[in-house]
Amino acid sequence: MAPKNPHYEAKTDKQSTDNTKELILKPRNLSIVWGNDDRYWRMPDPQDPDSAAELLQVNWLEVTGFINLSRGKSYEIGFNVSLTPDAFGWSGLQVYIMAKIGKKGKYVLKKQYVIKPTTDNQRFDIPFLSDKLKIDVPTFAKEDTVYFGLYEVWSGRWKGGLRVHHAFVREI
Repeated sequence: MAPKNPHYEAKTDKQSTDNTKELILKPRNLSIVWGNDDRYWRMPDPQDPDSAAELLQVNWLEVTGFINLSRGKSYEIGFNVSLTPDAFGWSGLQVYIMAKIGKKGKYVLKKQYVIKPTTDNQRFDIPFLSDKLKIDVPTFAKEDTVYFGLYEVWSGRWKGGLRVHHAFVREI
């Protein structure tokens, strides 16, 4: 019998708000490296659509998604997250938000320090509103699938206590 895949693969049912200019992807619609291993992640309760994926501990943070978008438009991409009271490993550490059009596209990226909010469990967006990650889907693009992700794989440092509430794609 083959061992269970330790990586959580995105479900294909997309969730969006009533606002057609914003698409919300809940954690079950995202792929999470080590997400099926309960030593590293606590995945959301399938019965609670608003529950977050909680990072317990990893040294390889990779949360990714993809979505087909309209050509000739611009979008802002990011993640809504929070930190638990016992979050660790984030001091002085930058995470990357990266996006590209098509599998062979060139990445657009933003890097940002994760700064613990003054109150526990306060939700915030990465990247911050003041430093949005913008991607343009050209009118004559060969592909309209945008691949994106939240990454911290380069430091080798262990980190934990990050809750991923959702990813968002907003038309701008």
